[in-house]
Amino acid sequence: MTSMRITHLGGPTTLIEVAGWRILTDPTFDAPGRTYGFGWGTTSRKLAGPALPAGSLGDIDAVLLTHDQHADNLDDAGRELLADAYRIVTTVAGSRRLGAGATGLAPGSAPNSPHRTGRPSRSPPRRAGTDHR
Repeated sequence: MTSMRITHLGGPTTLIEVAGWRILTDPTFDAPGRTYGFGWGTTSRKLAGPALPAGSLGDIDAVLLTHDQHADNLDDAGRELLADAYRIVTTVAGSRRLGAGATGLAPGSAPNSPHRTGRPSRSPPRRAGTDHR
């Protein structure tokens, strides 16, 4: 049986460690106090910082990003972290906004799905001193 470790870092941000993979969801690492605007006069204010700073996480194999339009799911510090992630998986529209390095998934699809690539595959997790990009 494969063990799994889930660490809630705050807000939407969670580090999932399973089968040698380190997967981060919706990275938000800004300090508390910032107010985020969502349009139509709606806002939220960040009241607490993350349980761990982004710099202490080590290698991240994948970032799962539900959406990039709001800074409460991808803030400035989270955007900086994306450059070091092996893979970013998000929506199709989000991948267009984020640019190179982001994989966009349509609803119901999966990365490395046989019907999209012709054969199943799995890139190895990122390891210190290697680059699998």
